[in-house]
Amino acid sequence: MFKRNLLFVLLGVIVFVMAACDSGDEETSENAETEENGNEDAAEEEDTELQVASQTIPMTDVVKLAAEAIEEPYTVEMVEVADNIQYNEALLNEEVDANFAQHEPFMEMFNAERDGNLVAIQPIYNAIVGYYSPVYDSIDDIEDGAEVAIPSDATNEARALMILEQHDLITLSDGVTYDATVDDIEENPHDFTFTHVDLLNLTSSYEDGVELVFNYPTYIDSIGLTPDDAVFLEEDENNTFAITLVAREDNQDSEAIQALQEAFTSDEVYEFLSGLEDEGHLEPAFEQGE
Repeated sequence: MFKRNLLFVLLGVIVFVMAACDSGDEETSENAETEENGNEDAAEEEDTELQVASQTIPMTDVVKLAAEAIEEPYTVEMVEVADNIQYNEALLNEEVDANFAQHEPFMEMFNAERDGNLVAIQPIYNAIVGYYSPVYDSIDDIEDGAEVAIPSDATNEARALMILEQHDLITLSDGVTYDATVDDIEENPHDFTFTHVDLLNLTSSYEDGVELVFNYPTYIDSIGLTPDDAVFLEEDENNTFAITLVAREDNQDSEAIQALQEAFTSDEVYEFLSGLEDEGHLEPAFEQGE
């Protein structure tokens, strides 16, 4: 009788232990499933939240408008940077999904220097650039020996020199275009002296009295000037230097980047750019409804 009772007790303990183990396994399984679902939700949220690096107005304005126009489930977070290096480094290092701060020749220069994989997705607008002067009112007033401030980065240096050639102020070597430097100047009839200045500091050169200063409307606007105040402007119907939405080779064909492209070419963005076009600052580089 004692043995039979002992057997029942042992069987009860075994059943209890097995039940506890099953409960623990079930709880562990539920916790694992909850954690897995949480990770999936986080990944899904990360995939639909697009980070776009940008630098200054009106580029940042366009990013904000695209954020309002993008279709669900996507959202846009703007990452504002302070210089012309961070936005490409952040994109290359996959810290952001895209950027909007440069033209394609500048992007190509970055790729060449950093063995990058950045890709131009969509030209958005072409800034109306040109030369400003605190001394001269017209191109006919320009004197020999004038100092000319041009950007220190390669692609904008080439752009600045090409504008001078367009207006017959210098002659570049045959075949030299988007990689032109001052060393490629074949004829300099006005005996200009060229000073390389960081793009963000060109406005200061104007304020310092440099006779001719290349500049963008975005930067020269800080001292109350517009392209209407320029001595002469760029002549380019091909939008070669249009400010462009840029992504990477690995994400350029994703649904997220396609949604971003549609937002950047939305009616809201086009109408905003058209307003700036009326003020003479820029020209849209895409057709409405594109």
